[in-house]
Amino acid sequence: MKKIAISFSLLAFIFSGVSTALAKTNRLKDLVSVKGVRENPIIGYGLVIGLNGTGDGGGEITNTSLKRMFQKLGLNPQNEITSKNVAAVIVTAKLPPFGRLGQKVDVTVSSIGDASSLAGGTLLVTPLKGGDGNVYGVANGQLSIGGLEKGAKFATTARIPNGATIEKEISLDFDQKKSLRLSLRNPDFTTAARIERVINQELGGKYANAKDATTIDLIVPAHYERKVVSLMAIIENFKVESDQMAKIIINERTGTIVAGGDIALKPVAISHGTLSIEIGEGQGDDAKTGSTLFVDEKATLNDLVKSLNAYGTTPEDLISIFQALKQNGSIIGLIEFI
Repeated sequence: MKKIAISFSLLAFIFSGVSTALAKTNRLKDLVSVKGVRENPIIGYGLVIGLNGTGDGGGEITNTSLKRMFQKLGLNPQNEITSKNVAAVIVTAKLPPFGRLGQKVDVTVSSIGDASSLAGGTLLVTPLKGGDGNVYGVANGQLSIGGLEKGAKFATTARIPNGATIEKEISLDFDQKKSLRLSLRNPDFTTAARIERVINQELGGKYANAKDATTIDLIVPAHYERKVVSLMAIIENFKVESDQMAKIIINERTGTIVAGGDIALKPVAISHGTLSIEIGEGQGDDAKTGSTLFVDEKATLNDLVKSLNAYGTTPEDLISIFQALKQNGSIIGLIEFI
């Protein structure tokens, strides 16, 4: 059996570096979102014309749509309309926060019929509706499919840059708000409490209140009434030391391992293949003369991983070791498989 000896002084140095990295501060704008300030998906059904024989070539939905379009244009076709130059599509877009009338947004056009390619097509005027059934935008224009010269992989999906015009605004009256709700993108009680403390310290009063691991409610100070934009411009640049749950993410398909947080190890002895490892009390310089890899119980999983990597341990070996450590209760943290 291959046995490894590493001095604790080296491990202590690695642990110190990890702790420093974890103490990095972040801007508040990178940690939270503001209630109501988000994108909203909008969707519509339309027709793409001008295809070079790569369209649907018929079908109930496409034929009915063509017939209705001609009727709206004052024509009244009696016979079934079939064309391989037309394709039925679903059009999607995202209404940006504070989107205003006349503002342009990009749209994605996707075939729902038998069309083999949307290249060279033009989207006819298509109303785009929100979840409430109201029309918030209108899309039309020339389709763009990237990579045609090299052979587009998905020629049945295209985009129209600035292809939709906003026709209806979502009213927020942001500048009139008396209170705001901040939501942590990665819920954590410690980080929420720190955000509350930093905001109150910087604003000089009890304005922020952490309701749970995700939510911080903020009362707009009297001297910032009707100046909420200025208030948010100040608050979002506050520096907060964010925390995170000790967690190991493992992707067994790719062999990828991501260890987040300050994951600690309890005393344990590990035997895996040709490796022999012991986690326990620090051995100091005496560990250099031992036959086993001694890892101090105060060291983190990062220390162990770096030591094992130095000896060519494979990701498969690490995954097996982590699973055994967790089953034994020697890893203080969560293991999540994706």
